[in-house]
Amino acid sequence: MAEFDAKKAEELEEKYDSGLHTRALGPWILRFTLAFSVIFAAYHYITAGIGVPIDYWHMGIHMSGVILLVFIGFPMIKGDHAWELQPNKWWRYANVPIWDWMLILAGISASLYIGITWYEIDFTFLGQRFHLAEQVLRQGDPAAIDVVFGTVLILVLLEAVRRTLGIVVPIIIISFTVFAVFGKYMPLQVLKHPGINWAQYINNMYFPAEGIFGITLWIVSTVVFHFVLFGVLAQRMGLGQFFVDMATVIAGRYTGGLAKVSVVSSAFFGTISGSSIANTVSTGSLTIPNMKRMGYPGHLAGGVEAAASAGGQITPPIMGAAAFIMAEFLEVPYTTIIIAAAIPAAMHYIGVLCIVHFQAKRLGLKGVPEEEIPRLFTVIKRGWPTALPLVALIYVLFSGYSPHMAAFWGITTALAVGLFNPMHRIAFSDIIDACITGVKYALAVGAVCAAIGIVVGVVNSTGLGFRLGFMVADGAYSIAENILALTSWVPLMDISLQGMTLFVSLILIAITCILMGAGLPTTALYIMLATVAQPALANLGIPPLASHLFVLYYGVISEIPPPVCASAYAAAGIAGANPFRTGVSAFTLGIGKLMVPMVFVYSPAMLIVLDDYFTWGSFLETTLTCAIGVTMMATAVSAYFIAPMPVLFRILIGVAAIFMVAPGATSDTYAVVLALPVLLQQVATWRRGRIAM
Repeated sequence: MAEFDAKKAEELEEKYDSGLHTRALGPWILRFTLAFSVIFAAYHYITAGIGVPIDYWHMGIHMSGVILLVFIGFPMIKGDHAWELQPNKWWRYANVPIWDWMLILAGISASLYIGITWYEIDFTFLGQRFHLAEQVLRQGDPAAIDVVFGTVLILVLLEAVRRTLGIVVPIIIISFTVFAVFGKYMPLQVLKHPGINWAQYINNMYFPAEGIFGITLWIVSTVVFHFVLFGVLAQRMGLGQFFVDMATVIAGRYTGGLAKVSVVSSAFFGTISGSSIANTVSTGSLTIPNMKRMGYPGHLAGGVEAAASAGGQITPPIMGAAAFIMAEFLEVPYTTIIIAAAIPAAMHYIGVLCIVHFQAKRLGLKGVPEEEIPRLFTVIKRGWPTALPLVALIYVLFSGYSPHMAAFWGITTALAVGLFNPMHRIAFSDIIDACITGVKYALAVGAVCAAIGIVVGVVNSTGLGFRLGFMVADGAYSIAENILALTSWVPLMDISLQGMTLFVSLILIAITCILMGAGLPTTALYIMLATVAQPALANLGIPPLASHLFVLYYGVISEIPPPVCASAYAAAGIAGANPFRTGVSAFTLGIGKLMVPMVFVYSPAMLIVLDDYFTWGSFLETTLTCAIGVTMMATAVSAYFIAPMPVLFRILIGVAAIFMVAPGATSDTYAVVLALPVLLQQVATWRRGRIAM
């Protein structure tokens, strides 16, 4: 098997992730940026171990660093010459124009202003007295200078997000701002509210507790950044190669072995990665060429990697850092989140593995040759030290310490292993390079999560979440009445209007999550969906934990279907395949993830930790029927079980799969009735094939 190259993987990620593509810089500013990135990473690492400064200072420092690096690295207009080094002019130094330096100055000033003016300011300058009461006394009645700095920070953050992620998120944030300020002019009665004047709007968005300096920025500056840095360091010190080797040992020799290696290694890698694209290019740089070499079509090889890698964002223990934010939102222990997420994540990988297996059987693809499979003892002997940082991180997390303390010990262990592991020693320059790369990865997430705080602030201050929930419920009720009128004649179809309304509501919210989550990092999409979409689920009586996982799942699904599908585009680039076709393959391979959230909403016993719903009987029934249903859907997608499957029978088994994953004896009965003709066709075709041989 090929050797894992972390630097090559990072180059591929930068190629396919627009958020990592920065402009060329002059020598002086390049050296400054590199040095600042190392200092920035060191600040977060040290404060994670000894304790972060008071929240408004820590968040201000973090946001200042992000703003500085974003406006140095990302040009205003991304044309053909935007990334090239241009000669110095009076308005441009070291390839950074004067307006970007002005935005840096404005953004840093506005970021640190909260800390500087937290306590009373009273001084006289040139005969003029300047007095500003302490911040707690200005809550609800901001001074004019507060409004100025708050407005400046909002504008700077919107521009930072536009440069790193594109125009969609700024448009969303501006729409929420318009709703907050011009509430009385909203066209729908349910959305109308008195409106918030601009000074009060800035008060809500700028002062700590909610808005920009709320929980979103706090989590990013104390948790997300640290785990991004941990993931980069873990790659550098050899954990990626260990994952791929272990996956090859576990799955390589079986039918479609290389594709299964891709799935298993991506599941492993997802435990440390905060990005689907990072997961795709890290494992895909090895697995995709190998899959093509063994006979897999390029679009299928890329689709397997993209679908498996997207699952990393729902795989404990890190879940793209969403697990930590969810624990904060729900005010439950972190361990509760990852125990609840374990079975649904397993269902996703069961689905991908089954589709891979049946596709390989249909295409006649074999496993990895025995001579290319590494020996288990050799893999463990060479790679066990590289797993120590992940073990240390998980141990500290489960010991009840804070996530940033766990990240501190994970990073510390990674540094120790990397420097002193004789089988895979890294140089000090590699550590410096990892710090720089980790900071670059964190820029887009840092900017967008600070800006998403505006969405959170608007929803909290206007009650928008409940208004949207009412709109969803009202629309779903009307649709449900029409559906029941058409299906009331079906035997055993004993569905109440309330039950149909719930189902339609879930479909509408799922579609909304997929559309709103497109193109966003996992952390940001979860924060936004938990703020906007989750209240609608809460109004339907769904347990909070189930509703939060529901919106996370459907938000993450947005990363694989066309036309956005950044992970699929990265995989297609490595595979040399058509990006759209690769995206379609990735979506069909990840179809299990589309079904599972519906299961744990209707039967929360799958989540284990909800005492009001959990019994061993309901848990085993729900989990077993879900696994069978996901497997049945895999045969429909693959057009193969033990023999080729015609279109009509694929449709039958696909419908049967939907009934099977739906909890309840009636739906299971429908599933068995629909699946029986398919099973008979498969056995008959298989026997004819055996006789013909």
